[in-house]
Amino acid sequence: MSAFNGHHDESSGFGVGGQFRLQFADRVNSDWFFDYIQSDIGDFASRTDYHIGWSVIYYPTKNAEARLRPYLLAGHCFDYTKIVDDMNSLNYVERWSSAVQGGGGVHFNLSPRLDLSLVAQYMVHLGNEIHTERINGAVIFEEGHGASLEGHMLFHVGINYKIADLW
Repeated sequence: MSAFNGHHDESSGFGVGGQFRLQFADRVNSDWFFDYIQSDIGDFASRTDYHIGWSVIYYPTKNAEARLRPYLLAGHCFDYTKIVDDMNSLNYVERWSSAVQGGGGVHFNLSPRLDLSLVAQYMVHLGNEIHTERINGAVIFEEGHGASLEGHMLFHVGINYKIADLW
C-alpha cells in the first residue's frame, strides 16, 4: 500500500510485488524487490508505479531466534510511473526516475525458517515532477523541469521462508 501520494485527490495505492532476501551477517540482511502499485487521481486519471530495487536491513538486536525482531532499512530503487486519462488512454504522461527509501519493520518469527514481516518506509523519488489536472473537462498533464523530491509512504506485509543457509 502506498499512502500520502503527491497529487491532489489521489487515492492510496494498492498493489502486489515480490522479494527475496540475502543475509550477509547475523545483523545485516538485504531485501531485493519488485512491486506494482495502482491508484486513482480523482475520477479522471489512473496512476501506475513500478519499483525495482534493494534495501540493506540492520537488526539492532543480536538474538535472531527472538519471536519479534525489529529492524531498520535503507535502500535505493528505480521507478517507472505512468498516469493515464481514464477517458482517453492515448493521453498520458510517464516518468523514469530513481528513488531512495528508509524506514523500519519487524519480523514475527513463526518458526526458525518462517516469518511474517511488517514494514513502513518513506520513499523519495529523485526525478521530474508530474502534475495532473482537469480543466473544463480536459485532463492536462504538466511535467516539471529539473529534479523534485516527491515522496510517499509505503507499507507492506511479507511472508518469508528461509530456503537455504548460504554461509
